[in-house]
Amino acid sequence: MPLALAETRNLAHDEAQDFVWTLNFGPQHPATHTTLRIVLKLDGERVIDAMPDIGYLHSGFEKIGEHLDYNQYVTVTDRMNYISPLANNIAWHGAVEKLLGIDITPRCKYARVILAELARISDHLVCNGAMGLDTGAFTFFLYAFNQREVLYDIFETLCGARFTNSYTRVGGASHDFTPLVIEKIRAFLKNFPKTLDDMDRLLKRNRIFHDRTKGVGLLTREEATNRSCTGPVARASGVTRDLRKDEPYLAYADFDFQVPCMKTGDCFARYWVRMAEIRESLKIVQQALENLPAGPINVGIDERTTLPDKRQVYQTIEGTISHFELTMANRGFTVPVEESYAAVEAPNGELGFYLVGDGSDRAYRARCRPPSFIHFAVFPHLIRGHTLSDVVAVLGSLNIIAAELDR
Repeated sequence: MPLALAETRNLAHDEAQDFVWTLNFGPQHPATHTTLRIVLKLDGERVIDAMPDIGYLHSGFEKIGEHLDYNQYVTVTDRMNYISPLANNIAWHGAVEKLLGIDITPRCKYARVILAELARISDHLVCNGAMGLDTGAFTFFLYAFNQREVLYDIFETLCGARFTNSYTRVGGASHDFTPLVIEKIRAFLKNFPKTLDDMDRLLKRNRIFHDRTKGVGLLTREEATNRSCTGPVARASGVTRDLRKDEPYLAYADFDFQVPCMKTGDCFARYWVRMAEIRESLKIVQQALENLPAGPINVGIDERTTLPDKRQVYQTIEGTISHFELTMANRGFTVPVEESYAAVEAPNGELGFYLVGDGSDRAYRARCRPPSFIHFAVFPHLIRGHTLSDVVAVLGSLNIIAAELDR
């Protein structure tokens, strides 16, 4: 080969090594799971930087909270983290009830705990199932989504909706538990642990899954704390914080359960924490179901906050008047001119609502603290230095739901 030609090729090779490629990962990509976009800077296949785009839905969830009343807005919370909408319903009305000073009934507290934990199981099944699919474990994905359908059957039996449940109401819920709902939950508690064991064995010693997740996307305990991470993402890095234990709400103080944690802070740790949390959620549901209090699920209509059931509306004058005032006359709520913040331990972390009341039946300001919004900002830190193939593993381990990203 002539010397001049060889020198030219070497020069071109050196320049190529210094060249930075820009790659759009999403918004239409099978591994994003939803409508989000990441602008990657690549040196060959090595990620040197990433810029997350918070989404394309432009939903304006928080602004809508200023235009719908405290019961109507529950339908919007379904569309935030739509993988576990019941958890969003419970978080929203928990914040409203704190603002209004309402203490819900013991039966409602237990019912909300049961549904919050079933929603946690559903969310973790989707997260780990999709993460398995992204790393080549297709059978694991099928196991997870099959059990998710069983949970949807329970939700449909409870309130008539499989996906966007809109279940809670100020001071209670839209429907009480029926014997059929309780029967289906008991069947799930009996049958699901065997399937969970099968799922665990599929990936527990899977060499490919271990290679794709161990040591990938490391997040230390200090970084998790400094970057405001919560939920499984933080607990996989050794942050032992769980609002169900540290700031008990509803009836969580009545139940015996553990908070799974790890210290490695990689993708595998985040997967493992979610699998362990599923088992703890099953324990909570079992305890709550067997000790479900009797009595009404809603506070009395004398409180002028909760919609009366149809039997009261059709058969009593008090029920008819209360229904009219709450739905048409807008005279039902007595809202203090105050502000409050309330949060729950949602499947992905701390989900909180900051509310400002102005005396009307609508919030003057409704601000949401969604965990996905926080965790998506951590993604560039986790992916730098890894290869392009690691993007799907890290993104899947964070369980980013784009509907929580839009402001």
